[in-house]
Amino acid sequence: MKGRADLVSAYSEALYEDESFPERELAALVAAKVYYQLQEYNESMVFALGAGNLFKLDQPGEFEDTIIAKCVDTYIALSAMHNPPTPASTANHPPPQLMTAFPTTANKSASTSASLASPTTPFSQSTLPSKSLLSRQDSLPTFDPSLPGGGNAGVIGAHPSPLALQRGIQKNLQAVVKRIFESCYEVGAYRQVVGIAVEARNLAVLREAILRASQEEKKQRKKAASGTAGQSEELMEYVLDICMNVVQERGLRNEILKLILDLLNDIPNPDYFSIAKCVVYLDQHSMASQMLRQLVEKGDGHSRAVAYQLSFDLFDNGTQEFLAKVMDELPEVEEKKEEPAANGDATGPSNPSSTDPNSTENGQASDQLLSELEQRAGAATTSTIVSSRTKQRPVSEEEQKVFTSIRHILRGTKSIELNLEFLFRNNHTDRHILNKIRDSLEARNSIFHTSVTFANAFMNSGTTNDGFFRDNLEWLGKAVNWSKFTATAALGVIHRGNISQGQKLLEPYLPRSTSAVGSPYSQGGSLYALGLIYTNHGTHVLDYLREHFKKTTEEVVQHGGALGLGVAGMGTGSEDIYEELKAVLYTDSAINGEAVGLSMGLVMLGTGNIRALEDMIQYAHDTQHEKIVRGLAMGMALIMYARQEAADELINGLLEDPDPALRYGGIMTIALAYCGTGSNKAVRKLLHVAVSDVSDDVRRIAVMSLGFVLFRKPGSVPRMVELLAESYNPHVRYGATMALGIACAGTGLDEAIDLLEPMMKDSTDFVRQGALISLAMIMVQQNEAMNPKVATIRKTLQKIVGDRHEDAMAKFGCALALGIIDAGGRNCTIGLQTQTGNLNMAGIVGMAVFTQYWYWFPLTHFLSLSFTPTSIIGVDQDLEIPSFKFHSATRPSMFDYPPEQEVKAEEAPEKVKTAVLSTTAQAKRRKLHKERQQRRESMDIDQPTTPKVEAADADKMDTDEAIVTSKAKDEKDGEKEGTPSAESSKKKVEKEK
Repeated sequence: MKGRADLVSAYSEALYEDESFPERELAALVAAKVYYQLQEYNESMVFALGAGNLFKLDQPGEFEDTIIAKCVDTYIALSAMHNPPTPASTANHPPPQLMTAFPTTANKSASTSASLASPTTPFSQSTLPSKSLLSRQDSLPTFDPSLPGGGNAGVIGAHPSPLALQRGIQKNLQAVVKRIFESCYEVGAYRQVVGIAVEARNLAVLREAILRASQEEKKQRKKAASGTAGQSEELMEYVLDICMNVVQERGLRNEILKLILDLLNDIPNPDYFSIAKCVVYLDQHSMASQMLRQLVEKGDGHSRAVAYQLSFDLFDNGTQEFLAKVMDELPEVEEKKEEPAANGDATGPSNPSSTDPNSTENGQASDQLLSELEQRAGAATTSTIVSSRTKQRPVSEEEQKVFTSIRHILRGTKSIELNLEFLFRNNHTDRHILNKIRDSLEARNSIFHTSVTFANAFMNSGTTNDGFFRDNLEWLGKAVNWSKFTATAALGVIHRGNISQGQKLLEPYLPRSTSAVGSPYSQGGSLYALGLIYTNHGTHVLDYLREHFKKTTEEVVQHGGALGLGVAGMGTGSEDIYEELKAVLYTDSAINGEAVGLSMGLVMLGTGNIRALEDMIQYAHDTQHEKIVRGLAMGMALIMYARQEAADELINGLLEDPDPALRYGGIMTIALAYCGTGSNKAVRKLLHVAVSDVSDDVRRIAVMSLGFVLFRKPGSVPRMVELLAESYNPHVRYGATMALGIACAGTGLDEAIDLLEPMMKDSTDFVRQGALISLAMIMVQQNEAMNPKVATIRKTLQKIVGDRHEDAMAKFGCALALGIIDAGGRNCTIGLQTQTGNLNMAGIVGMAVFTQYWYWFPLTHFLSLSFTPTSIIGVDQDLEIPSFKFHSATRPSMFDYPPEQEVKAEEAPEKVKTAVLSTTAQAKRRKLHKERQQRRESMDIDQPTTPKVEAADADKMDTDEAIVTSKAKDEKDGEKEGTPSAESSKKKVEKEK
């Protein structure tokens, strides 16, 4: 049979190739069907394309469907090859190279490729089955960041090698794909076209699909005006969703987002909130301020409400540096007087070239994004102040009021104020749990004292309720040295967001310029607390913190001041603060060096500042202090936050370093650079290091970092760490517990809980500690209606904290867990992404630094940065909360607070029963038997009524008479009592009856 088919195919092929044959297309179709039956699909597709119009796309059938799918795959592979990706920077601005002291080999590129080679792919790419571009882009066996796009999709080899098609056949392929697109347009299936266009990296097709959807919507609206959402809005949401959650390559994502922004004016009713996502991601502050101005100038109430909501979204998703630039470009109002104190030096570009004439509105949509790396590397920065600022029309009084409100929102004061009010009013902290933790843990032991401090801080985070400290001053007085530092800093967690009263509350502890009164530990802790109160909102305290940081010579105060500066100045990109921190770093003090290294990263968070990285790498190699190296490694990871491929060079250098502390930093850089992306490349690298590195610390953080990369796909993490949770190495097991806690925080995921429950009984104390903390993270904001296991886990936590035989590390973890599970007065969850789906920068940073409590307990307070209030807050056009009601179809028990712990009334300690010996019991039984015998004998004798009796029986008879007499008296009036001996006899008689 096969021989006949071969003959037919050969004959048909010969007829097709004979140009003089009139029915060439028919011969091609026959050959295509024969090859299809032989399962030679590539040849079948080639001849089907040669069949021209005889190949019917709209004819349903297995042959047609298979060939169409093959055509689309080939089109995608060819198009992706001919549209190679551009890096996140541009040809005009090549990505800056790190001039570091990393050890290099003779063939640097080869070592770089080897460093990120997949340990699970020993074969060449050609032997792997073909996959979709979006899931395949990281499947290359080697990784070379010098290639465009960091070695990702679109580079030759990322796809199965497409067929070498003749030019005529390629034209036919283009025609067939175009026909497929047209058929999709006719039925309104725009999403299929968008998917193919994104996979093929063909932005022209993507643009055409969006415009066609927009044109179709305009036609429909002319025919019948309706208020329903049209194709273009839905399609835009779909493109954004693919772009932010599916496309893993940063360069392609930037290109798609820029395309969406360009098409904004062509869409009838643009979704400004989706556009805000693009604006923040692309760092297009000029476009953000322009949108706000346009909305305000429309003048109607709806546009004003949209402008306010847009401002709230920008605050949730933007950095302090970005928001300061947006506010700078808004029309000035009288309220501007307050702004110099805002971030002043912290945010404004200090370079005299800030008035660069090249910075015009026309170039903002591309040049600003594309020169991002060079700007942040400390080169001549451009402030992109809009040229129209000098020509804009005068602002009316009403518009001034609106712009004042928008500034109020962008600074964050309104959001912080509303969240603070919510947490204060709805505080349901159970003080009895705190008291039990305090009573169970001996305050003289500093680890226990510190753990109670953390539990109190987390339970009351943001509620401003510091009553536990006030009511336990004697207990608080037992804190010494770093315990005192931590306890003072806890006030910052409790009063977080209390920006109007924060500094006044800490006044007794803050360092005074006049005299050096007070403990340096209290002073350092108070500066740290001040930073925590103004987290990511250092408007009014940065100058104060900088002043005390520079002035003091006490290392502990410098330590607290550095941490406070880092938290309050997070993401400001301030060169001035960075230089001040660097000056202290160069004193080479281990105590303040760790905090300074960390704070340098916090200030430069996500900027990718190359000069800062070079300074930090150089000093990490020069210093002998491990604490300083660890702080710098963490700081470098923070600088590369969300940079993805741009961080690959740094990652490779750090992972090849012989110092385990720097390799640790390399893993943290992967975690933060690729956080929330689900990148296959990052996951593979982490898994490889988790089972191969010689350092337990590096292996532990490698497993833990899986939680950061995959937190948007929490369901995939339990499967991934299931085997690692059973590792012989306790550090790997601990990493597995924390990875589950980070990725599944607040989800109540059953699979994660099932993995963690047995680990609460692990043989290693710190694994039990990790399991307890992770369970609390997963169960936060869960009640019994949502997850029936909550009550059991809460009881287990309280039992462990009170167990005298439990190890100190496990008890410490248990105290932290009890604080986390009731975070923020039982009104907070742990959120690593914002309500709009963007990365929650403060939350991710807080969680990452919190994991460093392994080395340094005071960093535990950073977890409060990831606490997100679980509230829905509505405001009117005056930004006041109106009185409104809404209907909830869900039963109220779903939202109930967990019941408060029942405390028994104070009872005297129960007396232990006296032990009764067997001989005593035997003697009692003998005595009782003897007494019974005597009573029987006395009842049998008929006693004569004579006044005298024998002396031997005198006592016995007296006793009997006494019993009879007392019994008679009791029955009459109950006033008189018998003798003690009579009483005992009476009881015995009754017992016998």
